Amino acid sequence: MGDQRELRNLLSSASLVFVGAAIASVAKLLERIVLGRSLTTAAFGEVNIALTTMSLGVTFALVGFGQGIPRYMSRFEDERDVRGAWLTGLLFAGVVAVAVASVLYLEADFITANLFDKGDSSDLVPVFVLAIPLVVGYQVGVGGIRGFENTIYKTYVGDLLYPFGRILLLVGLLSLGVGSVAAGYAYLISAAVAFVAAHYLLNRLLPLVGEFRLHTREMALFSAPLVVSSVLADLLTRTDTVMLGFFKTSHQVGLYAAAYPLANSLLIALSSFGFLYLPLASRLDANGERDEITSIYQLTTKWIFVVTFPAFLLFFTFPADILTVFFGERYAGGALALVILSLGFFTNAAGGRNRETLSALGHTGMILTGNALAFGLNLALNLVLIPAYGIVGAAVASAVANVTLNVFMFAVLWLKFGISPFSKWTVRTMTRVPLLLFPPAVVVSQMVSLSMITLPVALVVTAVGTLVAVSAMGCLQPEDRVVVDFVEQVTKTKLPFLHGYVPETAE
Repeated sequence: MGDQRELRNLLSSASLVFVGAAIASVAKLLERIVLGRSLTTAAFGEVNIALTTMSLGVTFALVGFGQGIPRYMSRFEDERDVRGAWLTGLLFAGVVAVAVASVLYLEADFITANLFDKGDSSDLVPVFVLAIPLVVGYQVGVGGIRGFENTIYKTYVGDLLYPFGRILLLVGLLSLGVGSVAAGYAYLISAAVAFVAAHYLLNRLLPLVGEFRLHTREMALFSAPLVVSSVLADLLTRTDTVMLGFFKTSHQVGLYAAAYPLANSLLIALSSFGFLYLPLASRLDANGERDEITSIYQLTTKWIFVVTFPAFLLFFTFPADILTVFFGERYAGGALALVILSLGFFTNAAGGRNRETLSALGHTGMILTGNALAFGLNLALNLVLIPAYGIVGAAVASAVANVTLNVFMFAVLWLKFGISPFSKWTVRTMTRVPLLLFPPAVVVSQMVSLSMITLPVALVVTAVGTLVAVSAMGCLQPEDRVVVDFVEQVTKTKLPFLHGYVPETAE
C-alpha cells in the first residue's frame, strides 16, 4: 500500500505540474510563434542562436546545483541544514554565473561574427548574456521550492510569471519597433522579476534569514559530475542550432527553430512527473524502499507514454500541416525535420525518468558518462550530416543521440540496480497502441489536411483512440485503479468503461 500512497502523492503533484507545464509549454511555443511571424526566418534564427548562447551559459553556471539543491533539502531535517543547502547553491552558482556572463559578454562580437549571417545584430548576444545571472538565481529559487516538494509555487513562478511575463514584454517591445533584440530584453527583465518572486515564495516555506550550515563539500561532490553532464545534456539539444548557424544560413536555423520546440513539447508529461519524482525517489532510496521506486517508475513511464502518444502521432503523420498552423506556410519546409525530431524526443518519454532515477540513487557519474556518449555521437553526426543535409542532418543527429542516451540509461539501471521502466503492461502499451493506431492515421493523413480548426479535433480524437486502445488491448493493470480514481476525482467524471478493464489482480 506504500507505493500506492506515494503514487497518489506523485499524481497529485503531477496533475498540477502537468497543467502548469502545459501552460508554460504553450507560452514558450507562443513566444516562438510571435517571434517567427514577426521576424524574417533569418532574424528568427539569429534570436535562437543568441538564446542558445544564454541557455548554455545558464546550464554551466548552475554547476549541477539544479538537482543538488532539491536533493539535499529534501533529505535534511534541521532547518539550519536546509537553509544551508539553498545558500550553498546560491553562492556557488551566483559566483560562477557572473564569471560566465562576463566572459561571454567580452566574446559577444566573436560569437556574432561566426554564427550570424551578416554579423550585424551586435546587440542581440550581449543582452541575452546579461540575463544569465538572473536566470540562474531564479532557477536556484525554484530548486529550493522543489526541495519542499511544493508544486503550486513552482507553477506560479516557473509556468506562469516567467514565461507569460516574457510574452507580454516581447509583444510590447516588438510593437514599439525594437526588433529582434526585443527577445533579449524580454528575457532579461522577466528573469529579474522571476528571481525576486521565486525567493519571496521560498521565504514563505523557509525563512531565508537565519542560522545556516553550508554543505559545500558534499553538495559539490554530488553536483560536480552534473556540471559536465548538465552542460553536455544542454549541448545535446543546442549543438545542432550552433552548428547550423556555422555551416548553413540563419534561414535554415529559423526553419529548425520552428520544428524543434514543437517536437520538444512531447516532453511535457515527462517533465510534469519529474518535478516531484526526484525528491520522492531520493527519499524512498534513503529509506531502502527500492521496490517502490521500481513500481512507481514503471507505472509513470506507461502513463507518460499514453499521454504523449496522441501528439506524437499527429506530429509524425501531419508534420507540414502542424508547422503551417503554428508558424505559417513559410516554415513548412521543416516538416521532415519535425518528424525525425519527434521520434527522438518520443524515446525520452518512452524511457521515463531514467536520469532522475539514477540521480536519486546517487550515481550521477553514470549520468555524466551517458551524456558524454550522446553528446560525442551528436557532435560527430552533426559534423558529417549538417554540411550535406542541413536541417534534416541536424534532426537525424539529434534523434540518434537521444535514442542512444536512453538505451544507455536503461542498460545502467537494469544491469546495476535491476530497475527497468518496462513491466509487461508497459511493453504491451508501447507495442499494441502504435500498431493499432498508426495505420489509420497514415491513411487519413493522405486524404485530409489539418487547419487551426481541425487540429484540436484531431488531437481529441487521437487521445480518445489511445485510451480505447489501452483499455481494449490488455494494457491496464491493478495499480491503474489509482490512476483512474484520481482522474475521476480531478475531472469529477465517472469512467466506468475504464474501471471495467482494470483487472482486480495481476495476471
